[in-house]
Amino acid sequence: MRRDALVLTLCFAIAAVGCAQNPMALQAQNSQLQQQQIAAQQRNQELQSRSQQLDQDNQELQTVLAQTKQQSRLLEDQLAALKDQLSSTSAQLAQLKEKSQLSEKQVEAMAQATRRRSGAIITANSSLNRNLSGLRLPGIDVRNDGDVVRIELAGDKLFSPGGTQLTSTGSMLVDSVVGEITRTFGDRMIGIEGHTDNESSTGQGDNLQFSAMRALAVYQYLTSRRQFAPNQLFTVGHGANHPVVSNATPTGRARNNRVELVIYPEKATR
Repeated sequence: MRRDALVLTLCFAIAAVGCAQNPMALQAQNSQLQQQQIAAQQRNQELQSRSQQLDQDNQELQTVLAQTKQQSRLLEDQLAALKDQLSSTSAQLAQLKEKSQLSEKQVEAMAQATRRRSGAIITANSSLNRNLSGLRLPGIDVRNDGDVVRIELAGDKLFSPGGTQLTSTGSMLVDSVVGEITRTFGDRMIGIEGHTDNESSTGQGDNLQFSAMRALAVYQYLTSRRQFAPNQLFTVGHGANHPVVSNATPTGRARNNRVELVIYPEKATR
C-alpha cells in the first residue's frame, strides 16, 4: 500500500508539473502570435503607404503627360503658322522681284530714250511762239520758257496717288493734249519731263526715280499708240528740283506733282 501511495503521489506530482508547464507554453505562443500580428500590420501599413505613393506618382505622370500633349499641339500649331508665314513671305518676295525687274526695264527704257536725245541739237526757232496761240487746251497751263513751250499736266489727273501707270482718265487727257500738239507742232522734238513736290511719299524709291517712272509711263503710252516716233520723244525725271510754285501749301505741292510735255524748236529726224 505504501508503494502504491508513492506511485500515486508521483503521478499527481507529474500531473501537477505538466499542468504548471502548459500555461507558460500557451503564453509564449500567444506572445509570438501577437508579434507576428504586429509585424503583419506594419507590413500592411508599409504596403498601403507605397500604394498611395504609387497612385500619387501615377497622377503626377498623367498630369505631365497631359501637359506634354498640350505643348506638342501648341508647337504643331506654331509650326503650321510659321509655314503659312513662310509661304506668304515667299510670295511677297516673288512679287517684289517681279516689280524690281519691271523697274529695271523701265529705267533702261528711260536711259535709252535719254540717249536718243543726245544726238539732237536744240536751236532757237521763233515759229513756236507763232504757233503757241493756236493751241486749244482749255484748263491746261501752257507757257513759253525761253525757246521751248511747256504744257503742264497735273499728276493727280494722270495717275492714282503714288501710282506710275496712267489711269483711263489720264490716258484720255494725254490723247486730247497730244491731238493738239500733233496738229500744231507735229514735227518737233518733244520732251516728257516728270516732277514731284518736296514731300512726296511714293513707295517707289526717291522722288527722282519716281518722276522718271511717271515720265516713262507717258512715253510708253505715246509710242505704243504710234502717235509719235520713238526718236521724236525723250524722257527726263527732275524729282523735286524744279517746282513751279512754293511747296508750302497742299495746293502748291499738288501743282508741283506734274508731267510736262516740252516742245522744242528742233525738228525730229525722219
